[in-house]
Amino acid sequence: LSFLIFCRKSKGKPNGKKPAPEEKKLYLEPEYTKSRITDFEFKELVMLPREIDLNEWLASNTTTFFHHINLQYSTISEFCTGESCQTMAVCNTQYYWYDERGKKIKCTAPQYVDFVMSSVQKLVTDEDVFPTKYGKEFPNSFESLVKKICKYLFHVLAHIYSSHFKETLALELHGHLNTLYTHFILFIREFNLVDPKETTIMDDLTEVLCSSSSSSGSSSNGSGNGSSNSAGAQNHVKER
Repeated sequence: LSFLIFCRKSKGKPNGKKPAPEEKKLYLEPEYTKSRITDFEFKELVMLPREIDLNEWLASNTTTFFHHINLQYSTISEFCTGESCQTMAVCNTQYYWYDERGKKIKCTAPQYVDFVMSSVQKLVTDEDVFPTKYGKEFPNSFESLVKKICKYLFHVLAHIYSSHFKETLALELHGHLNTLYTHFILFIREFNLVDPKETTIMDDLTEVLCSSSSSSGSSSNGSGNGSSNSAGAQNHVKER
């Protein structure tokens, strides 16, 4: 009988102890999610203008997002250290970097962000990848490179929210962060630049921030999957 009691007691609770409660996500508090620096309709802003070439539009926006996300991270970079962020984590998801030889690298968050920003900087300033001169064509691999860049930039934004939102609040920059996140998510959705499975870790925030800025048809691209996908995302390790 005592054995049965022990088994019953332990079911779902290792060693009979209660599981640690999930940490409350400060960035989901209504008083903070409604903070923006503009009420502009971003859904209209991200749409491809008729007279603009698709690659030109992707290049222009990707470069702009890179600079803004880099700037946003710089505001909390002094708090993102090898000691405070020993892994590149978002909630319970850990990201790894892969070098040019395909070797998997477990690194701290500041190291990971440095890898991201350095590699993206190299790409957006390469005339063979992001051409700025008239008559120069985009490479055939351009769209796949943009998708890779956007995936990495999403990781950085998500890390700021999950690990450094308190510092962002203290600096009163949460309105800027929310605005940047909303604009970025609607952009990558508009052109299917990031797999929804990649962004599911932040579906709860996306649902709150983008629901009013996105048409009902767009929700199927990611935000509507929050409750069903978040549990699986908790134990999924993202890799490049």
